[in-house]
Amino acid sequence: MSTGIKNGKLYTINIYTACLFLLFCILLLSFSSLPDPKTEGKWIIVIDPGHGGKDPGAVGLFSKEKNINLAIALKTARYIKENVKNSKVVLTREDDSTVDLIERPKIANRNNADLFISIHTNSTKGSKNVMGAETWIMGLASNEDNLEVAMKENEVILLEDDYSTKYQGFDPKSPESYIIFTLTQNVYQKQSIDLASKIQTQFAEKANRKDRGIKQAGFWVLYNTTMPSVLVETGFISTPAEEKYLNTEQGQDYLASAIFRACSDYISEIDMRSGIKVQDVATTSDSSKPNPIPTLEGSQNNSSSSFLNGQTYYMIQVAASSKKKEIKPENFNGLKDIFEIQIQERFKYVSGRFTDYDAAVVYRKKIETIYPDAFVVAVKDNKILPLQQALEQKRKK
Repeated sequence: MSTGIKNGKLYTINIYTACLFLLFCILLLSFSSLPDPKTEGKWIIVIDPGHGGKDPGAVGLFSKEKNINLAIALKTARYIKENVKNSKVVLTREDDSTVDLIERPKIANRNNADLFISIHTNSTKGSKNVMGAETWIMGLASNEDNLEVAMKENEVILLEDDYSTKYQGFDPKSPESYIIFTLTQNVYQKQSIDLASKIQTQFAEKANRKDRGIKQAGFWVLYNTTMPSVLVETGFISTPAEEKYLNTEQGQDYLASAIFRACSDYISEIDMRSGIKVQDVATTSDSSKPNPIPTLEGSQNNSSSSFLNGQTYYMIQVAASSKKKEIKPENFNGLKDIFEIQIQERFKYVSGRFTDYDAAVVYRKKIETIYPDAFVVAVKDNKILPLQQALEQKRKK
């Protein structure tokens, strides 16, 4: 027998049922593989506006979730297309059409997507003052509240014909059915958490939304994807003030921009870690070695004075910490040319200094034996810039 949560109590489920679901999970995984992050070509991002057509989703005082989701998704897609040059965006729907829940992850899988983002609008039967955005990843619900959200989103399958057969007997209203989500581990969980974290940061810092954090539960639309995937709840349609915000052009712009920026940051970070060579970037012949950098050993005040000339440099980030480190070779595996960059309450430590991106990539490879996770960053005026932005600016000069 297996256990779970139901009405605040443990329930049990026959192991035979669990085994059937386990077999189903194995069959699903046998047809998928874990591809490496893109190192060439375009990033394929699938944006999924939740609900649609005959399924309105949550309903507020004057609006329907399906329309809010579509508006934010279309804006997000446009921002990505216009600003992330090495990307291709696919929408699971572009109008008020009905798309079966089982079909949405299949669209992502067929397109060999690198990221899947399902956009939704939250609601609650309780207080009319609940506000904020949250991002969900695939996982087992840790409490009844999380399970309730997953049930609400999964209930759309009840509108489909012959849903019991299509979904292998899965009943979205039965807590026992959610045992399937305990029988397989999402191999993209770490990447999904990373993307979710970036989305929540953007919601809080750029869109000024209350941060309700990263959560996990058994969402069918995430369970069947074969790439990093998240489900975003942009706000509560059940709260009058937030429903009004969600239906404004400005509110939708802010939310879409936040999701776009998170995607851009995620892609830039993966590209950095992969040491991608970006085409059409101007190079110089005299920058094969790091530019001279002041000796910083023992320095207690690693200010930005040497970076205040407006020049963009490519450096190698080797470490990050919430606590300040004394800059000396023994703290950085023998490296001497270490510089500290403070971003809010985080300290990032970089090595080398190049005006040429390709030279920085070469240097990163030289030190990868002692720092295998090191990656290239762009630094200007003691601030880390999005790498894609820095390379684009360099190309235009």
